Amino acid sequence: MARLTLDALRTILVACAGEDDSADLSGDILDTTFEDLGYDSLALMESAARIEREFGITLDDDDVNEALTPRLLLDLVNGSEVRAA
Repeated sequence: MARLTLDALRTILVACAGEDDSADLSGDILDTTFEDLGYDSLALMESAARIEREFGITLDDDDVNEALTPRLLLDLVNGSEVRAA
């Protein structure tokens, strides 16, 4: 199974940013909260839906909401089981 990298997560976050794409995702953002990066819960849920589609996994909404930083989201995604095709 492919692992979600920080660079791939950055690409997904930019694509799901919507109207307000002013978030600065450069540098060390692993432990910066999504709120501080300018992402609200709706943008994060849209990002999670895209991750699910691209990686063939299912993420629990509560777990996604508790993943407050990119590091926690990467850990969640990379620890998820691939769903059966």
